[in-house]
Amino acid sequence: MFLFARLAALFLVISASLANAQSIIRDAEIEHGLQALAAPVLRAAGLPTNIDIIVVNDGSLNAFVVDSRHIFIHSGLLMRLDSPAEFQAIIAHEAAHIANGHFARRSSNVGTANTVARIGLLLGVAAGVASGEAGAAAGLIAGTASSAQRVLFAHTRAEEASADAAGIRYLISAGVDPAAMETVLNLFRGQEALSAGRQDPYLRTHPLTRDRLRAVRALAAGHDGGSADNLTLYWWQRSMGKLTAFLRAPSWTLRRVDQGRTDEIARLRRAIAYHRQPDIDRALTEVAALVALRPTDPYYHELRGQILYENRRFSEAITAYARAVELAPREPLILAGYGRALLAPDTASGNRQGLEVLQRARARDPFNPRLLRDLALAHARLGQNGLASAATAERYALLGRFEDAVIHANRAIGLLQQGSSGWRRAQDVLSTSEIALNRR
Repeated sequence: MFLFARLAALFLVISASLANAQSIIRDAEIEHGLQALAAPVLRAAGLPTNIDIIVVNDGSLNAFVVDSRHIFIHSGLLMRLDSPAEFQAIIAHEAAHIANGHFARRSSNVGTANTVARIGLLLGVAAGVASGEAGAAAGLIAGTASSAQRVLFAHTRAEEASADAAGIRYLISAGVDPAAMETVLNLFRGQEALSAGRQDPYLRTHPLTRDRLRAVRALAAGHDGGSADNLTLYWWQRSMGKLTAFLRAPSWTLRRVDQGRTDEIARLRRAIAYHRQPDIDRALTEVAALVALRPTDPYYHELRGQILYENRRFSEAITAYARAVELAPREPLILAGYGRALLAPDTASGNRQGLEVLQRARARDPFNPRLLRDLALAHARLGQNGLASAATAERYALLGRFEDAVIHANRAIGLLQQGSSGWRRAQDVLSTSEIALNRR
């Protein structure tokens, strides 16, 4: 069992009132697709392939690292890219920052508690915290101020040159066209003349110069990575199709997907657009075609479950999620959706089974406030009020609502047996929250 204080004190000791807060998009299918695309580049960099690729729900263009386990990329940048090679070029560059230890050297020189706290907040976000608000089948969590990013994660020109050179090597080794890195950098050309407030965050954290562009062009010259293979192109189109369908207006998606198209990605995009209109019948028709095409794909069963759940067809949603869990029993976001659906009818058996499923999900994703909210509900329905308060305290602490976390942690401590796991978690939340409140 994780001790909450040891992680949350590192991750989240900062006021939740930071200006310009951002959010994280959590979606099992998108995360799987981006991880698959990043894996060959990470291998080429000599890094673990399970480094998390975290999508920040922000329309500006940026990508950055804060530790050795996570790479952040803004949705705005993702949706400006035209090919999987361009995404892989961004991953290669950020992987080079990790492999070269740039963030580690910088963080070792940080001297103020406020700065350490801001780094901690981003690391907490990187742990995959989700608040349960609207999004691509996903939860959202308060992130960090972009002003803090500019200060903390700005790279030197020397670091950028080093990361470019290493990134080009990784792309070549992975069989990806290295010219994609120049294409990405060209997105930011001309921004140097803008005031700092008008520049995209990427330019502020990754200084771009003509010399840097020339160097990248020279490094990539003579190396043709060829075109993406079918699987790479498939996961790129599928991930981006889903992301844009959830983030753009349904009318935008439907204008761009001809009704006569019956290919898989077109159906996926239409299913999401119809769901968001909402037009459940047409959405389910498209999902049925996807499931018929790929009956063992857990993500299409999950999508069906989500659509049914959000339209209050709980019995059918439970069946769809159960099949998704059958196919992907270790995926915490799918488990969390299944547990939520089981709780919806509020039956004794559903509440008991929902609790068991949510506990399995929590073991794999302990920093998910939406999951903790559902877990607290399950505990409360089964008369386990102390554990319900402990889960609620953890949820409030993760969301930065430390006063509320203290109230519920004290309530849990009073209800639970001293020394039990729930009691210890509540103590950890209490200690963490008091530290956070004292630093405000």
